[in-house]
Amino acid sequence: MKRFHYAWVVVVVTFLSLLAAQAVRAAPGVILTSLEGEFGWSRATISFAVALSILTFGLGGPVGGSLIDRFGPRRVMLVGNLFIVGGLVGLLFVREVWQLYLVWGLPIGIGTGAVGGVLGAAVAHRWFRTHLGVIIGLFAGATSAGQLVFVPAMAQLTVTEGWRWAIGIVLISCAAMLLPVALFMRDRPEQISTVAFGEGEVLTAAERAEDHRRTSLRDASRTRDFWLLAGSFFVCGYTSNGLVGTHLIPHAVEHGFTEVTAASALALLGAMNIVGTLGSGWLTDRFDNRKLLAGYYGFRALSLFALPLIYDVKWLLLFAFVYGLDWIATVPPTANLVATIYGRASLGTIYGWIFFSHMLGAAIAAFAGGFFRDLLGDYHLMFISAGILGFVAVSLALRISTSAVARIPTPVLEAARP
Repeated sequence: MKRFHYAWVVVVVTFLSLLAAQAVRAAPGVILTSLEGEFGWSRATISFAVALSILTFGLGGPVGGSLIDRFGPRRVMLVGNLFIVGGLVGLLFVREVWQLYLVWGLPIGIGTGAVGGVLGAAVAHRWFRTHLGVIIGLFAGATSAGQLVFVPAMAQLTVTEGWRWAIGIVLISCAAMLLPVALFMRDRPEQISTVAFGEGEVLTAAERAEDHRRTSLRDASRTRDFWLLAGSFFVCGYTSNGLVGTHLIPHAVEHGFTEVTAASALALLGAMNIVGTLGSGWLTDRFDNRKLLAGYYGFRALSLFALPLIYDVKWLLLFAFVYGLDWIATVPPTANLVATIYGRASLGTIYGWIFFSHMLGAAIAAFAGGFFRDLLGDYHLMFISAGILGFVAVSLALRISTSAVARIPTPVLEAARP
């Protein structure tokens, strides 16, 4: 009989932390119109606060990743959640627009950046030697799960009780995570006298060296693979969070769909995202990660080319179903390639900066989508540009060093040692 491995406790704590943090990321879309109505601020004014939060969230990736490499995920999760809680408390008392910029742009952005995608990848590579892709996919899926769990409740509370009640449930959830993180989170298996899940009882010298292999950011940035990974992940952010995540609903409304139908399509996209990230994690453990990325980006490009032509509900829902499978399927193979090429010990720092390129792409697409919509009268050019960039990302992914693939270990499908 196999004994229970503590890595699964770490997985549960990390997943719940990521889920709660994602609810904070989803809050602006829920309370935006309520803020307009209460304070009389323009859509652009509130959107600028959200843009500041996206920027600091993106910067939180490399900063948080570096801190994880240095101090471990437990302390970073605690501090990140404290930033989130402090920012949400401040948001409840906002009265002036500069206060909105301050609390949403700094503590909330920094906190959610620390408790974000880089955290999941770093935890997975510290605690697992097999099923890595699946675990990273699970953590990536926490972002969609957070949206599905919290957004309907926040929307209902915003309508019936006001936006502060909606923020309140997120605040309570993030504050509640402080206790399990403090009590149960551990930075590395060695802290509790065990080894990573799927690792042998006794580490060889080579295995121990691989665990501690580190590449500095300066050295990594001098390699072609770093820029290929960053460039392809830039396209990922541009085509997902930035463009589709921000502008799908208004685009669908302009094509004659109701807001309820458009929101339902976005919800379906989020649900399929969970399936897609878990499936991508399983594939990441078994196949050439470069070819997986190329396939994902190519599939995404074709979907985006089709979107301007959709005027029927069944095709919109089909787009959401298909595109949702591909939404953040890129995360497991990208994170795995970073760890394989540059070492697990420097994953937080290097993947953090590659993650920042993702958020930079998202920020550019979010702004450009609105700008060119006002200029041209529709989103068609933006979706076509995103499709073209998708095929550019295919080329970038296939150019990643083949030596990286050779270093990806064949997965051991057995469970942890007895």
